[in-house]
Amino acid sequence: MEALLKPIFLHVLMCTALYGFLTVARAPSIWGIGKKSDGSDPFEEIQPGISANLSNQFEWPVFFYIVCLILMFNGNPISSIQVALAWVFVVGRLIHSGVQIFTTNVRLRGIAFLINFAAVLTMWGILFIETPGT
Repeated sequence: MEALLKPIFLHVLMCTALYGFLTVARAPSIWGIGKKSDGSDPFEEIQPGISANLSNQFEWPVFFYIVCLILMFNGNPISSIQVALAWVFVVGRLIHSGVQIFTTNVRLRGIAFLINFAAVLTMWGILFIETPGT
């Protein structure tokens, strides 16, 4: 169980950092704090990407959390493959976030998403295969 808590916790920290980053990025337009000398918003270009990425953290990752909870509480040992896939998911989320926030490269973002998607889908597949009676 402990082995899956670490990647889960890292994803929670990542979401926390995104909330902080979004707060800072919105400060110039909402509170007038941090505007450039000409009055413009220095985060105008990346703020939508941060916001969209934060929303993305509550879409596909929900399936990651569900599979991890099932693995942690079904009474069976958690395989090293499942733990490795959990780490692949989190690293993939970090890459996806960086691409979505700092670039407009949709093709690269799709590839980064595929890493997360495949990791979680594989976790579910292994769980299904290894669960007796399924």
